[in-house]
Amino acid sequence: MKLRDNQQTNVQEVLSAFEAGAQNVLDVFPTGGGKTVIESWLIKHFNQPTCIMAHRKELVGQIALALARNGVQHKIIGPKDGKLIKGVVNIETRELGTHFYHPNSSFTVASVDSLLSQKNALKNWAHQQRWWMIDEGHHVLRKNKWGKVVNMFPNARGIGFTATPCRADGNGLGRHAAGVYDKMIVGPSPRALINEGWLTDYRIFAPPSDLDMSKVSLSADGDFNKRKTRRAVRSSTIIGDVVEKYLEIAPGKLAVVFADSIENANDITKNFQDTGIRAEMVHSKTPDTTRDEIVRRFRERELDVLVNVDLFGEGFDLPAVEVVIMVRPTQSYALYCQQFGRALRIMDGKNFAIIIDHVGNVVRHGLPDKLRQWTLDSRERQPRCIDPDDNIPLRYCPECTSPYERILLLCPYCGHKPIPASRSKPEFVDGDLYELDPKVLTEMRGEIDLIDNPQATVRKMKFAGASLAAINGYRKKAAAKCEMQTALRESISWWAAYQQQQGRPDAESYRLFYHTFGIDVMSAQCLGRPDALVLANQINERLGVM
Repeated sequence: MKLRDNQQTNVQEVLSAFEAGAQNVLDVFPTGGGKTVIESWLIKHFNQPTCIMAHRKELVGQIALALARNGVQHKIIGPKDGKLIKGVVNIETRELGTHFYHPNSSFTVASVDSLLSQKNALKNWAHQQRWWMIDEGHHVLRKNKWGKVVNMFPNARGIGFTATPCRADGNGLGRHAAGVYDKMIVGPSPRALINEGWLTDYRIFAPPSDLDMSKVSLSADGDFNKRKTRRAVRSSTIIGDVVEKYLEIAPGKLAVVFADSIENANDITKNFQDTGIRAEMVHSKTPDTTRDEIVRRFRERELDVLVNVDLFGEGFDLPAVEVVIMVRPTQSYALYCQQFGRALRIMDGKNFAIIIDHVGNVVRHGLPDKLRQWTLDSRERQPRCIDPDDNIPLRYCPECTSPYERILLLCPYCGHKPIPASRSKPEFVDGDLYELDPKVLTEMRGEIDLIDNPQATVRKMKFAGASLAAINGYRKKAAAKCEMQTALRESISWWAAYQQQQGRPDAESYRLFYHTFGIDVMSAQCLGRPDALVLANQINERLGVM
């Protein structure tokens, strides 16, 4: 195995973490970036009894095949009926001409459920293991089944691999939080791998949708309730739109559809088939042999579309995927990135991946190749971008359906200029003062004048017979407010000057200010002293890192 430079850097950082005393390490590497190569290299490097785990039998076979591709012999712990072992041997033999299964190997690939169900019988073996590794390491919490299986290996150190070290429920993955990891190693970003040619770039299309998720509650895991999601999808036109948009945007390309339920997936598959498109469906209840045969046919282009439910979001290695069609709305950033990433693997003739988002996942979560702030701490449910400018929300273009940042005046893909539904308030125009109704602007300027010209108010107070104490009190508060506003407006001017240096037009700067600080420029100039102080500090802090 020859590691790329970014993989070599990653494994050295992992090894350094262990040398520094870490017991368990979480290794973050993008989907499609080569985690299994790193995993295989580390297994050979340690050359000690190691258990590599996955939470589904489908992924056990995927890991075993990846190890086989890298020349690593392995044994398998799965259901006692032996079907998993037989299936893995057949797949490896079909692809590689031989298999790498060896019942006495010191390297074991196992399913989490099989390990737990055979816990007592495996006790001596488990105590002999010196390393455990787990794909999709963000699943591991001390009190869940992944944490329980980790506890089976008291004499082992561990490595979790993931592209997204976060959970929809917000639980932290660190030992000090709810997890088991002592150190996190963050590899290259997805955008870095795209720019270096290790992943393919993408285009996103988001057809208009009438899907209403406003009444769909969240489950305990932080994602949408599955039963209510199924009803919401069935109540929309999405199931009928999927085939139409595939034919319009990506006809003939190999596509994976992520459906929310077996019922909806079955209808989508039938719609494809009725249109003459070669499509099949797989899900957790599909027999192993049937599923493997369907995937083989897809890989060899005997099928055009593969519809799945909860199978290919994690660990699915199929470089031939050219299109991802999202029909499952999710609040899980990790699941969203996993689905998105299925299409980013490079292949000959694929200039870019196509993402067709029918359910608003892209706007819900943002672009997956933005740099994110990862942490082992418990936190809010969606990781923030490292660069706050990257947190700008997206909108869908009504003409070409592509998503783009709301600060842009025109769609960068087709040039369409959106028309505000109303010009009566700043929030309707993304804070763009040029788009506001002139009457509204006049009223807002009047409010600013009251701050800048307190004498007018003083005259009114005198005319109304206000006491001298009341007038002096007002003058004191107005002076403090004016002083703070002067400082705030100076900060705003510096911020505007910087945006001008970056070549932003004023309208775009207004929008950026609004989405960055949550208030438009004119309303900011009416803030009282405490709020003005907070905003000035926020602007100054941003200017300090620009």
